[in-house]
Amino acid sequence: MSSRKPRSRWSLAKVTFVALDVVMWSLLFVSLGVAAQNSPATSQADANSARQQQERQITQPLNNQPVWSEVRSGAPQTTQVRGRETNVLIQPEGQTWRAMRNSMVSVYAGWALVIVFLAIAAFYAWKGPMRLHEPLTGRTIRRFTNWQMAIHWTTAWTFVAMAITGLIITFGKNILLPLIGYTLFSWLTILSKNLHNFLGPLFIVCLVLIFVTFVRDNIWRKYDWNWVRHAGGLISKQDVPSGKFNAGEKGWFWGGVLVAGIIVSVTGLILDFPNFNQTRGTMQIANLVHLSIAALFMLAALGHIYMGTLGQIGAYRAMSTGYVDETWAKEHHLYWYNDIKAGKIPTAPDDQPPVPAARPV
Repeated sequence: MSSRKPRSRWSLAKVTFVALDVVMWSLLFVSLGVAAQNSPATSQADANSARQQQERQITQPLNNQPVWSEVRSGAPQTTQVRGRETNVLIQPEGQTWRAMRNSMVSVYAGWALVIVFLAIAAFYAWKGPMRLHEPLTGRTIRRFTNWQMAIHWTTAWTFVAMAITGLIITFGKNILLPLIGYTLFSWLTILSKNLHNFLGPLFIVCLVLIFVTFVRDNIWRKYDWNWVRHAGGLISKQDVPSGKFNAGEKGWFWGGVLVAGIIVSVTGLILDFPNFNQTRGTMQIANLVHLSIAALFMLAALGHIYMGTLGQIGAYRAMSTGYVDETWAKEHHLYWYNDIKAGKIPTAPDDQPPVPAARPV
């Protein structure tokens, strides 16, 4: 009997241990089940999203629309990179900017440049240049100083370089790429981009200097409105009196050098220096404004270049040598000529010998 009693005690302890073990495991499984139901990782919304992603991966491999919808939503995510918008992977407004730039602004700007260029060529073929009505006297008047010519030509050539590189950047993909191929176009575009970016600040400095240099002679006078009413005599070929600069030149100065110059300068700096922490939206708006105003700038420059070269006999010589013949001054800028003859205003300083006025060009 002594041997049977220990067996019963051992059996009772074993049963008790097993029962406690079952209760503990049951409580553990119940706790895990409750936690799983309350866990965000297994919420109903996340479960549905995961199931949609799995189904899309099966039916349309590599086209996981639910994931890309979240990425393209523009909602901020988590990132270790500090800065504005660094937690936005894709900005949906970028597609709007791209569509406006490629299908609206650049298209209209391109056709406007072509149409104005053809219109100027047609006008020249129809009317030809403005010529003097009286023979040259051989007596010259100093019109521009060396400094005025230097700052004018520095600004002019910088503008031409900016215009050409800007046209390559804007239209090169559609016009030049099919003609010269990818390799040459790549090198040309990289060169144009770097020249455009580095010449931009120089162009801004030139605009400031040319404004300070010529602002005094570009103040509007009452007689300038008469020049505007008669379009400067371009159609009638009858000279309209003006001061040292006519209303057309003053319009180019205030509208081009000042207004357009300020706008392209500010927007250009925004695009040139993204390290100032501006947002992508700001840069996209700046790009559209920069392209639009630069196109208007170039349209006005076509007229200015035409009148300074082919459109008016003797105009190019005035800015290339600094001197004009008295006949040219009297016919094109009568009020300026009369003031000089009356001693009311001085001529430009004679810092170089007069150039003979044998034949205007």
